[in-house]
Amino acid sequence: MIARTTGAAIRGLLVALMVLTPALYLPTSTSNGTEIVVFLAILAFILTFSEYNSAFPSFIEFRDAPPVNRLRFVGLMSMVTFLTLICKNAYAPSDLTAVFYSIGLMVSSVVDFPYSPVRLVVLMLPGDASQPLVELVRISASIAYLAALVTIASFAYAVKLRGWPTGNGAFNVWTNLPLFDPTKGGDVVTRLQRDGRLNIAIGALLPFLIPAAIKLTAEFITPIALSDPQTLIWTLCAWAFLPASMIMRGMATLRIAGLIVEKRRSYSTAETTQIA
Repeated sequence: MIARTTGAAIRGLLVALMVLTPALYLPTSTSNGTEIVVFLAILAFILTFSEYNSAFPSFIEFRDAPPVNRLRFVGLMSMVTFLTLICKNAYAPSDLTAVFYSIGLMVSSVVDFPYSPVRLVVLMLPGDASQPLVELVRISASIAYLAALVTIASFAYAVKLRGWPTGNGAFNVWTNLPLFDPTKGGDVVTRLQRDGRLNIAIGALLPFLIPAAIKLTAEFITPIALSDPQTLIWTLCAWAFLPASMIMRGMATLRIAGLIVEKRRSYSTAETTQIA
């Protein structure tokens, strides 16, 4: 009980710190921006603590199947930290921010090519955007997209080479997939495979579709003001992290479906042997 409560509190504090990171280093665009960020950090702490302190799952998937959520947190925290330092270089440059800005320039020269997701993010900016803003968006989008790819590759390594989740003991579908109802109808394996492929397909397309949708709707609604550094950070983190999280979920559900198939096959072989 004490270990679970302590672990939940540490997780909640880490999530709250992640929410606060941009506000601690960058200026806010509104007078009550600080109060809003503090409220969101407290809310994030409460939700995370209550989820991991409870013996019954609610909405967080793969709660007891590390390293899925750990990789998600590390990936998102890396995006937030790197983008905060890159944006801070425009307001209060230092040796540290200059290093991350230079790394961002090198990364953007590789991942920013015609028809790439990063190029689409740059093209969604209004035509009158200043050149420094365009360069900042290009560098930030490149770093966020690279962090998302590294996060996906790390989970793929855990699945393919480390045999996730078999190394963590028995996989409890109810605890780790609380939003999945195995009694809803149809074969569980078929549904898991369908959900997994759908998540991977949508996750792969979203980095292309989100900038296009924002560009198309810019004439009807007020576009997102990426000139504000905190808005820029959270917008690009959402653009890169949500698709990566969906792809990881798709890979995980396909892996679980494969384990169920293997278990069924082993049961069938054992029954055949006993009959023989």
